[in-house]
Amino acid sequence: MLQEESDLSLIIAQIVQKLKGSNLYAQLERQAWASLQRPEIKLESLKEDIKEFFKISGWEKKLQNAVYSELSVFPLPSHPAAPPEHLKEPLVYMRKAQGSWEKRILKSLNSMCTELSIPLARKEDDATDSQSHSLGQPPCDAFLRLLDGRPVGEQKELLNKWNEMGTDEPDLSLFRPVYAPKDFLEVLINLRNPNYENGDSLSFRTHLGLIQVPLKVKDIPELKEFFVELGLTTGQLGIDDSTQVPPELFENEHVRIGQKVLTEQDSAAAQQYVRQGSPTALRAELWALILNISSHPEDILYYEQLKTNVIQHDLLVDSLIYKDVKLTASNDDYYFVFEDYLYQVLLCFSRDTSVLSHFAYNSASPPKSYIRGKLGLEEYAVFYPPNGVIPFHGFSMYVAPLCFLYHEPSKLYQIFREMYVRFFFRLHSISSHPSGIVSLCLLFETLLQTYLPQLFYHLREIGAQPLRISFKWMVRAFSGYLATDQLLLLWDRILGYNSLEILAVLAAAVFAFRAVNLMEVTSLAAAEAVLADLSTLKVMPLLQIFLFATVT
Repeated sequence: MLQEESDLSLIIAQIVQKLKGSNLYAQLERQAWASLQRPEIKLESLKEDIKEFFKISGWEKKLQNAVYSELSVFPLPSHPAAPPEHLKEPLVYMRKAQGSWEKRILKSLNSMCTELSIPLARKEDDATDSQSHSLGQPPCDAFLRLLDGRPVGEQKELLNKWNEMGTDEPDLSLFRPVYAPKDFLEVLINLRNPNYENGDSLSFRTHLGLIQVPLKVKDIPELKEFFVELGLTTGQLGIDDSTQVPPELFENEHVRIGQKVLTEQDSAAAQQYVRQGSPTALRAELWALILNISSHPEDILYYEQLKTNVIQHDLLVDSLIYKDVKLTASNDDYYFVFEDYLYQVLLCFSRDTSVLSHFAYNSASPPKSYIRGKLGLEEYAVFYPPNGVIPFHGFSMYVAPLCFLYHEPSKLYQIFREMYVRFFFRLHSISSHPSGIVSLCLLFETLLQTYLPQLFYHLREIGAQPLRISFKWMVRAFSGYLATDQLLLLWDRILGYNSLEILAVLAAAVFAFRAVNLMEVTSLAAAEAVLADLSTLKVMPLLQIFLFATVT
């Protein structure tokens, strides 16, 4: 009991400290001073009167939403004396594996930089040179030039075509993605706990999947309890709003409740509400409420500052972003129309140093570069790219579905950034977190092996390990694979449960749905062909059948 109270006190102190540096804190302070002029505020009951004023004026609700937002991303409680790296990732072998993976990524980036004789960043003159050096990698031959920017003429050209960058056709033939999901999968397959003997545990020795690390993942009874609102007796958007069911039985009432949630402006209520799905007309506002995003003038100004930074500075990652959008979203039937939005959001994202704060609870670390001649001296270190995130093949697909909901660039940008620092970063970093990609892979394989053993063994025997097919779905959170309306219903539940575990459940459910066809295939290529098109699948019926109609 004392330990719980101590943990709670520590969490409260850390959240208070975090909020003290926020814009909300300054606003609350201004409102508190302004309230002193009000006649109902009495000196003898000052504290209670100001609290009542905050409650009536709606500021208490804004503070609650901010605290709830911080709790949603707050690391699990740890010992007060635990070093910072334990907050990032408690398991040493996971931290080492992530560090090795980062070195490989940076080696790939440095190699491309050297091969093409292009700098990581470009400026107009050579007044100050610095050299790229990251995590023990050899310096890139090209200079990292950070002080000035593009030539003035190029800046004007970029500004003029900012809203139609999709029409630009730069020569990207020599650029390649730094890595693709299949490269990352090979790293996860080779992940081992050095303190663990495979013979130690019968239950783990019988796990015949590709992931061979002993992490605790949920079984179907635990998943049923966790996703209880997805049960067969609970109304769901994605099922009960279909044409076979009169909409007044569920949808009209659900919309009415959703409107009430928005009126109340309560983040926790909105998160609970979207577990049953969000009505299309309310989704954008509900997601913004859950993520505690609002369009204040300072937020719009911040976005404009990022835009100015893009126009002034040319980074190597810009070409990687262009290449990724051209290879993925531009060729997608649903998303090609949003090409301009994707460039705007992702180029601004690469410059946003506020993203660096999420590395406090991310097992990854941002790459560093050093001023020339100052290698290893931290006071001369800069992060490259400025947000610390190197894009990979398919990265733009995290943004694309959001373009259906948000048409104002600064709002779209804020939503994506918050989605990334809450959820998406976990899909491309090595960690033991329950929503991390390692746990998702293990959960997927465990569900298949436990509840569809014949299918699992058949695919394994023909050299078509299921994870080799499903991995790309999970890394992209199914973006680009499901129809957009179904993808948004799935992401409703990610936000509602503040968990990515539903991705692994859906991946297993897809295999269960196509099991009859998969039992007849005799090769990996044939299995991939059976699962090549997921665009006709309905997410909610698949999840309900797999979770609640499976005999356990």
